[in-house]
Amino acid sequence: MSNVDAAALVALRGTWNYPTHIRFGVGRVAELPDACRELGMSRPLLVTDRGLATLPIVAETLALARTAGLGVGLFADVEGNPTGAHVRGGVEVFREGGHDGVIAFGGGSALDVAKAIGLMVGQDRPLWDYEDRADWWTRVRIEGMAPVVAVPTTAGTGSEVGRASVIVHTAEHRKVIIFHPRMLPERVICDPALTAGLPPRITAWTGIDALSHNLEAWCSPLFHPLAEGIATQGIRLIREGLVDAVEDGEDLVARSKMLAASLMGATAFQRGLGAMHAMAHPIGAHHHTHHGLTNAVLMPYVLVFNRAQIEGRIAQLATAIGLGAFTDQPAAGFDAFLDWVLDFRRSLGIPRSLGELGVDTEAAVALAQEAAEDPSAGTNPRPLTAENLAPLLDAAARGDLDAAASLA
Repeated sequence: MSNVDAAALVALRGTWNYPTHIRFGVGRVAELPDACRELGMSRPLLVTDRGLATLPIVAETLALARTAGLGVGLFADVEGNPTGAHVRGGVEVFREGGHDGVIAFGGGSALDVAKAIGLMVGQDRPLWDYEDRADWWTRVRIEGMAPVVAVPTTAGTGSEVGRASVIVHTAEHRKVIIFHPRMLPERVICDPALTAGLPPRITAWTGIDALSHNLEAWCSPLFHPLAEGIATQGIRLIREGLVDAVEDGEDLVARSKMLAASLMGATAFQRGLGAMHAMAHPIGAHHHTHHGLTNAVLMPYVLVFNRAQIEGRIAQLATAIGLGAFTDQPAAGFDAFLDWVLDFRRSLGIPRSLGELGVDTEAAVALAQEAAEDPSAGTNPRPLTAENLAPLLDAAARGDLDAAASLA
């Protein structure tokens, strides 16, 4: 590593208290035992996914915790698009092992399951009774919840700073948002070095997921200036860091920018999401597509669909992230931002259509009603209905951006 890189990594380090306590910087995973003890844990359960559990990164983290005197256990029965069965399995292991806290370790799926386990170990109702509807979160017995330390190994979902988990209800073929304010982990360790082993393809897909979070938060019509500022800077960091992180997985400066942008996206979308996520959730539940990749495919179609409502705001964003800095134009506008999104996707190898993900027109259009009812739909810049989402899904399935634009 060059002196310039070393100096940059020192600068990209900090301890923050927004929206929760975050230790950020290369090497900070070494502080995991301290974070556990701060929350009163002596026998934490480390929750991760099956693939990650076979890699040295998990063995090294378990050894770190055990050397420090923690009686840590392991639950790794987690897959992409996790289900209620994964949560129930983790709760059983937690109780049988006499554990007193959870280490959420991995990508979005592992973090979501881990947070749901921390919620459910002290509840006496089914998981689905805590769906993010009305005041259902008040059903939770707070005293039964277990403390959680979150350690992300991908830069995308930002679940480490989220107050919810997305879990597939297999009987109903839908993704359910389980919510409680105290599901927000009390300690977070963001060590960019833990993301260095992520393959280029997954780096791209998770990175675009972070972009979708920040971008939909920026476009939300709700008043939340704090979220606007965070989203702007999150998008700027993604523009600066994602391609470099994909091209050189060991570039820890780029990895640092992406990990920060990821948690910023999940913080910003307190302001709401929109049509990208409203469509991606049922598509993923029915067709098992990667969530970040699905959002990446949908992104330009949603932008042009919402154009009349967001054109001025997107022009502000384009200027804020510097899209007009190297052109002859006094300021960048909506078209410049859309061109950047399209070029950005191409540089990352993102497919043009849902059809390329195996979701044909008939299958996509069939999900219009579910998308309209998704919780993310309520903060889209224009109202979403099954009637206007069906042609949008059709256009995205066929890869016809002009058809999507005609819906604006």
